[in-house]
Amino acid sequence: MKPSKNIVAFIIALIIVLAVTACTPQTAEEHPQSPEQNQPAPAELDEELQNEEAKVEQVDLKGIKANENGQIMILMYHGIGDKEAEWMRTAENFRKDLEVLYNKGYRLISLKDYIENNIKVEAGYTPFVLTFDDGAQNNFNIIEENGERKIDPGCAVGIIEEFKKEHPDFGSGGSFFVYYPIPFRQKELIKEKYEFLAANGYDIGNHSYNHDNLGKLSIEGIQETLAKNVKSTQEYLPGYDVYALALPNGIGPKGDSYKYAAQGEHDGVKYNHRAVLLVGSNPAPSPVSVKFDPIRLPRVRASEMKTDGVGLYDWLQHFEKKPEKRYISDGNPDTVAIPESEKENVDEIKLKGKELVIYK
Repeated sequence: MKPSKNIVAFIIALIIVLAVTACTPQTAEEHPQSPEQNQPAPAELDEELQNEEAKVEQVDLKGIKANENGQIMILMYHGIGDKEAEWMRTAENFRKDLEVLYNKGYRLISLKDYIENNIKVEAGYTPFVLTFDDGAQNNFNIIEENGERKIDPGCAVGIIEEFKKEHPDFGSGGSFFVYYPIPFRQKELIKEKYEFLAANGYDIGNHSYNHDNLGKLSIEGIQETLAKNVKSTQEYLPGYDVYALALPNGIGPKGDSYKYAAQGEHDGVKYNHRAVLLVGSNPAPSPVSVKFDPIRLPRVRASEMKTDGVGLYDWLQHFEKKPEKRYISDGNPDTVAIPESEKENVDEIKLKGKELVIYK
């Protein structure tokens, strides 16, 4: 039986409609672009890169007095408590210290970034480092409130964390040099505290196993106490890099034995301290300075009692009178900018591939 003319006409009309629909351009909603299509074109990327480079080039090095061979303060704290003492800073005064530093153009970096010359500070600002010796409970205290654990807002970590929230451009860092058997004095919370520190830009450093006088120990004894500290820390944080030592009481091994403060081994445990910190009493050289010695780094006592004229506020005043001595960043982590007068004071081997920029 032959199909009727009406059926044939319907089929032809349907074919035409389908063909027209297939050829009609789809809207953006009907045919969304792939992620690759949304990316900037190579020319746009080149333009963005050029704009960023232009920002770096626009920094007036002479105007900001950039000097990345200037001195950097490694501040030394011990306890944070209720009453001010020679080795104790009140919580109120510690907050004041941070506020003063911030307002005077200082920005916090880690000790590791300092020794590795990985300093990322905005142009015109000065890096500084925070360190705490002994691992007292008031350095990092955890309290319970309404059935939940929280960081004590009056301990060192609590104060730093709050200050960072209030000042997002303040920076990050802080090294806690602890000894055993109970660092931070809350045994059941050691692991929790260590994990927080490691995850939030802080360092855990070596202060010997039991705050030992390294100047009175044999070579074997030096290695034993330092290796035991590293082993104990790594029991809480497997594989953790304990890269720095703060000498207990500022006393290091005597004579040729000093090298064991930096490297050694005991009972199968090796340690490699790429930074060894002294107790006093002045700012440290730039990591590109001819004077830079990472295993003999001086610190500044962050106190106002019995500082003998070499405390934090003494050095702040010193840098105000002699700003040319202060490390001032050029804002570019890939270059080291210095005035021409500093040229002979830079060890170019320590640049480690960074470009040395000299201005007049």
